[in-house]
Amino acid sequence: MEQWLSELGAVQRSTNSCLWDLTRSGWTAEIELDIEELSVRWQASSTSVGLATVERHFPYAFSRADVEAAILAGP
Repeated sequence: MEQWLSELGAVQRSTNSCLWDLTRSGWTAEIELDIEELSVRWQASSTSVGLATVERHFPYAFSRADVEAAILAGP
């Protein structure tokens, strides 16, 4: 899981190994590895988009490809 997140470009936080940060053009995401699911909180980089923080939860039973597609689609 950690290698996959690194390959996506996410950076593991030194203060909490369960939290990862991913930055893309137009948004950032905080990815949290929980016991039963992976949680993602997106924040738009621009306030002109008008989006607040968007949060989604993905059970580990979901395929990696589906979760990756959802994460990279952004908020």
